[in-house]
Amino acid sequence: MRQRNFISSDALNAMSQDDKLIDLNAERAKRVHDLNDKRLNEVRQAFEQAMPLGKAKKKPKNKPKKR
Repeated sequence: MRQRNFISSDALNAMSQDDKLIDLNAERAKRVHDLNDKRLNEVRQAFEQAMPLGKAKKKPKNKPKKR
């Protein structure tokens, strides 16, 4: 006969109330988000080096008069 491992309801309640528990899915999501942000920043920096943006030209307020 096989022995089955069950967690008692008291143990489940104690685990759900424990402040030290870590939600691994949430931590993984944070890490993935941080890695994506890092990659995005690297791509932005590479793009800015390859194609630097010039300073914006000031537009004249009035059109020149035609004569």
